[in-house]
Amino acid sequence: MKKLALLLAVMMLVVSVSGCGGDTATSSSQAAGDPDSGSSAPAAAPAVSPVTSWDGEELSVIVGPDPDTIDPALNTAIDGGVLIVHAFEGLYALDQDGVPQPAQAESYTLSEDGLSYTFTLREGLKWSDGTPLTAQDFVYSWSRAVDPQTAADYSYIFECVDGYADGKLNVSAPDDRTLVVKLVAPTTYFLELTAFPAYMPVQQATVEANGEQWALSPETYIGNGPYKISEWQRGSHITMVQNENYWNVEALGPQSIRFNLVEDDVAQLSAYQTGDVLFIEAVPNDEIDALKDSSDYYVMDQIGTYYISFNVQRAPLDNPKVRQALTLALDRDWICVNIGKTGQIPAGGFVPYALSDADPSQSFREVGGNYYDPSFEAFEDNLAQAKEILAEAGYPNGEGLPAIEYVYNEGTANQQIGEVLQNMWGELGVKVELFSQEWATFLNTRKSGDYSVARNAWLGDYNDPISFLDIWITGGGNNDAQWSNPQYDQLITEIKSTGDQAARMEKMHQAEDILFEEWVLAPIYFYTDMYLQSPAVENIWASPLGFKYFMYATPAAN
Repeated sequence: MKKLALLLAVMMLVVSVSGCGGDTATSSSQAAGDPDSGSSAPAAAPAVSPVTSWDGEELSVIVGPDPDTIDPALNTAIDGGVLIVHAFEGLYALDQDGVPQPAQAESYTLSEDGLSYTFTLREGLKWSDGTPLTAQDFVYSWSRAVDPQTAADYSYIFECVDGYADGKLNVSAPDDRTLVVKLVAPTTYFLELTAFPAYMPVQQATVEANGEQWALSPETYIGNGPYKISEWQRGSHITMVQNENYWNVEALGPQSIRFNLVEDDVAQLSAYQTGDVLFIEAVPNDEIDALKDSSDYYVMDQIGTYYISFNVQRAPLDNPKVRQALTLALDRDWICVNIGKTGQIPAGGFVPYALSDADPSQSFREVGGNYYDPSFEAFEDNLAQAKEILAEAGYPNGEGLPAIEYVYNEGTANQQIGEVLQNMWGELGVKVELFSQEWATFLNTRKSGDYSVARNAWLGDYNDPISFLDIWITGGGNNDAQWSNPQYDQLITEIKSTGDQAARMEKMHQAEDILFEEWVLAPIYFYTDMYLQSPAVENIWASPLGFKYFMYATPAAN
């Protein structure tokens, strides 16, 4: 089939799709956008929402559906992460520029060898129930996160802390306000880690008294952050109110924040257009063009990658050549232009452009280059190569290849991309069956490996390429591919055992090379972050790591 005929067929599919739901991403909680896009400057066009003013009392927003979990140690999704950063706080917190600022800790000292952090906590810290919070709470919480009994997918994020390999972190609390942390190697991003949900403290007495149920009820969801849950109606909303025991409560904005639990992107836009909510993260894809000139519309850079997961333990995806053929037979540029529509960049690798290499003037992606040409012009050649490779795998023109099941979470864009994959892989003679699941079910389907091919996405946890590469270690909680490679595992260990940036970057490029020698995944594009925010509200900000911050929102100046 000629390229034009293929694109026309795909275009007809996209036009015919009517889907609903959010394009919720996994956090490493969780997209690197167009380097030149930045924040879209609000245009002079009319606002989409009828709300012209806000009284600053209750802020009503949508950031996703019912979370799979909001236990800081167990959460892996960005929607859950947004809720967590409003109810909990780490030693440090990221400001609007992504720079770590003192939070539960008022200061720290670092040893000359870069291996020992000594944090001094603020005086008089309390949990939301009014009981004292001490340095020992951090010792308990970090130890809980790496305890195999907790089964935290993010336990590996503590690998930089000495003792992790032996299952006992070298973290101590000499007194109530002092926390001493010993590292394996100098870690330039460690302060950023202390702002990440997995590093936030949980109350030992509450967790041990209630087990996993502690994070399911407002009465037991005891935190140390700016807000606390006052009401949780499943499938409807989570309402948070100001935590009067928070050390910086006087600086907070809204008296309460209502997180409406909505997955359907059609319903999200409707709620926004009627003024029921003042912030949403998802809209139907066929509405994006009409919204772009509105003063409500924002597009931000984001550090993340939308990709396809292969379950490498399940035939025929256990054959690297099959995975390579499927990876090459995708027109990423067409997907970005006709489905993404917000400046996404076709991905020729896994680590996005936004992360720097050893030379900070160059990005990791620029230095590493592409593993295939993701441009529109290269698609015909890529497709021809894919057909040859699939034949080498023993499936000429797809003959003898069983139907492949592709599972994705609900959402207009996800459904449209699924339809396009079905068509593009059909060019190889591959039959694809599509299955849509609601968000929480989908997360557990991927995690358990109960799939063949699945939609996936990864947002960086901090500004370092290792945040993308360490998810693929053997047995890693976020290694949905069920993949294992001892050489890769060794490289990741070596990367985390040195503070030499040049050596780290060289080994990280070697690690990414292995991913594409074995074709573990099929990247589609590097993210941008699109959302609608009412002009009636100011001082909401979005992090390139995917988090949204509403705690300091204020009414817009007239």
